[in-house]
Order: sequence, then C-alpha cells, then structure tokens
Amino acid sequence: MGNRLSKIYTRTGDKGETGLSSDRRVPKDHPRIEAIGEVDTLNSQLGLLLADLTEGQERWPGLAEVISVLAPCQHRLFDLGGELAMPEYQVLDRPEIERLETAIDRWNDELGPLKNFILPGGSRLVAQAHVCRSFARSAERRAQTLNREEPLRDELLAYLNRLSDLLFVAARLIARRQGVEEVLWEAAKKG
Repeated sequence: MGNRLSKIYTRTGDKGETGLSSDRRVPKDHPRIEAIGEVDTLNSQLGLLLADLTEGQERWPGLAEVISVLAPCQHRLFDLGGELAMPEYQVLDRPEIERLETAIDRWNDELGPLKNFILPGGSRLVAQAHVCRSFARSAERRAQTLNREEPLRDELLAYLNRLSDLLFVAARLIARRQGVEEVLWEAAKKG
C-alpha cells in the first residue's frame, strides 16, 4: 500500500486554509472542513467506546454483539470522511445503512418500547454511547449545512442519521446487558 503520509506537517495550513483533493483551498472553518472534523471527532469517540466495550466484554459477554455491530462503523465513518474530502470517492452504500437498520430493529425487539425519556448515564459505557450519539447528531448537522451549499449524496446523510439512532439503541442495550438501570428523566416540579 505505500506511504500515504510522508510528512505530517506541511506548513501550508498555517494561515487558516487547507487543501482538498481537488487542489482547491478552503478556509479551515468551511462547511466541508467542519463536516470532516465532526465525522473525525465522532470516529474518535466511537473508538473510545469500542475500547471500553472490549475491556468490559469479559465481565459482560453480551457486549460482544454490540462490538461486532459498531466496529465496522469506524471504517465506514472513515469512508464517509473520505468522500467529504474527495467527492469522487463513493463507497458508502445502501446495504450499510440497511445493516444498521437491521441491528436497530433486532435490539429494539429485545428492549421493548421506551416508556420515558432517558438521560446519558447509568454506567460509563452507557454514557459514552450517548456521547457518540450526540457527536453523530453534530456530524449530521454539519453535513446538512454543507449539503445546502454543496449537495451530498443521500447515503451520507442517511448513514449519519441512522448511526445516531443505532447509538441511542446501543446505549439502552448496553445498560440492559450490564444489568444497570437506565437513568430516567424526572421533570422539574412546577411551582
């Protein structure tokens, strides 16, 4: 595969611009760069969740399934970021979105209906899954902002939307498999 990065710093971005694959230069706060950055942050947070899940799977064997569903998402997020950087690189496809939907449906069947709002917490793993969910929503918002200026493929937007749904359900499933209670929202008492 050869070297992809022969030098880590180039000094070309020191004045607040960065280059795209097309040799086009844009400000570092351009909507495309914002979207790429949010996808990268999500991928990093997902890596943390997966590391914690891997460490916990000996104690809670039911977490192995969660790992097997979420681990490929890191690779697909890298693909998604690649397409944001190089629009001609189009590998994220509908079957991957359907894979997430299948997992959501299967896990929802196990969990049953949600009867109350839940808060991020109960365990570190549950909270980290919710952190990932919130970063997925942020990445989706940044992608939608870019989409208004420079249209993106529907698959990219759908993937981020579905991934946030998957992470919400994963948080609930992790709580169940750990045997911890979900933290239910308690409305403030009026007056």
